[in-house]
Amino acid sequence: MREVAAGWSAKRQVLGHPVYNDQGKPERVGKIEDIIISPDRAVPRVIINAGGLIGAFKHAVAVPVAQLKEVGDKLVLLGATRKALKASSAFEYTH
Repeated sequence: MREVAAGWSAKRQVLGHPVYNDQGKPERVGKIEDIIISPDRAVPRVIINAGGLIGAFKHAVAVPVAQLKEVGDKLVLLGATRKALKASSAFEYTH
């Protein structure tokens, strides 16, 4: 149980956390809504809600995990802008 308690938690460490860009003064560009896990158990993408900051509307975007970096205590999406994410194709779940 100690290993479990000291382990990594997607809910605690990633889901719902804000995502920032890497500009001079970091700007919040969205928040992590979901993590995609492939059949081979890799984590190729995360789903970022790039909609309104207060959740007025959702615009989910699938982003490669490799583009995210942890900088200090922030998740940073390299080269991102809020405008570019909102202009990206929306991710839609299929059944």
